[in-house]
Amino acid sequence: MVIQNTVISFEQLVRDFDSLFRHRVFRLETLDWYDAPNEHEPYARFLAGKPADLAWREPWKRLVRDVRASGRIMQRVHIVSEPISDYIRFELLRVYPANVEAGEDVRILGRSSVMGMLTGNLFQGLLNADFWLFDDRLVAFLAYTPDGSVEHVKLIEDGRFVRACMRHREDALRDAIPLAEYVAQHDITERKHAA
Repeated sequence: MVIQNTVISFEQLVRDFDSLFRHRVFRLETLDWYDAPNEHEPYARFLAGKPADLAWREPWKRLVRDVRASGRIMQRVHIVSEPISDYIRFELLRVYPANVEAGEDVRILGRSSVMGMLTGNLFQGLLNADFWLFDDRLVAFLAYTPDGSVEHVKLIEDGRFVRACMRHREDALRDAIPLAEYVAQHDITERKHAA
C-alpha cells in the first residue's frame, strides 16, 4: 500500500487505527489542550471536584489491551508546559492512568527540556505538532484548529520525514519520565495547589 501525503479525517484514522501497524505505534502529543468531545463531561466533573466515572475510558482500554495481547507495543509521550494547566492535570490523573493500566507506555516530558532537542533540525516544527508513528514506516500527522480540535490528518510515508519522527520518538522516550513517576515528582493531585 502506498500512501503519500494523503489527507484523511480523524474519524477515518480512528476506524483504520488497528490496521495501520503490525509491531509498534508511538504517539507524540505536544498541545496543552485538546478539544475531544468524549472528554467534555469527564473534564467538567474533574474541575467540579466530583469523583471520576472512568467508564468513558473503557473503549480505549479495550483497544490497548487488544494491541498488547497481539504482542504489539503502544507508547506515548506528552510534552507539557510547566507549571501544568488544569487540563493537563486532568490528563495525568484521570486519562492516562487507564492507558497505563491497559498496557500503554505513557511518559511525560516538560517542554523546557525539549527546546534544544531539535536545534538545527529541518523538522523543528515537530516540537509543536502531534503525530502517530506506525511501524517506522508511516506517520499520521495531526493538524489542529486553534481551539484544539483535529482539523485533519495527513498520512506521510516520505522516508526523510519518517526518519525525523523516529529520531524525535527516541529522544522523547529517552528523556521523558514514566507517568506515575512524573505525577509523584511534581506532587500532582486532584486538588489544585495554591499559587
